[in-house]
Amino acid sequence: MTMYPPPVGRPASATPVHDYLAAGPHPGVPDGYVVMPAQLVASMPLPWQQAMVQILAEFHQAFAHLDWPEYRVVPSRRERLVNLDEEQLAEVGYLVEMDAEGELVYRERGGKRIENPEETEVLVSCSDPIPSQFRNATEDTPPRGFPAQQSWR
Repeated sequence: MTMYPPPVGRPASATPVHDYLAAGPHPGVPDGYVVMPAQLVASMPLPWQQAMVQILAEFHQAFAHLDWPEYRVVPSRRERLVNLDEEQLAEVGYLVEMDAEGELVYRERGGKRIENPEETEVLVSCSDPIPSQFRNATEDTPPRGFPAQQSWR
């Protein structure tokens, strides 16, 4: 009979995805969602893509019966209220006005005054920094970083 030594390290978790996401922060993991830009997923090495397709197919098969909403993913960044213009403030549900003493006052849409606008951060939309197939300045750059040879006609 062969005796194997006990495993070294922490025992395997019964909730590895939860544990990984909770150990963040991780890019693309805001408040209970995992967002993966399709262009990056499609550019992964082929074995990763094949594994991803298998996992996604099983996920969708298991949860297809749910009444799925449509999700709108908006690239955003954290900014302090004091750094936003009026259009950005309106987008995130705030407004700014001048009080009788000439001081700027920031308010929520419902009128509640924001006491520390210099410290208050909100998510405001921004241009998507992840290259897409239609907007990629390095489109001709292979994975090793050397520009592809251009043919001069």
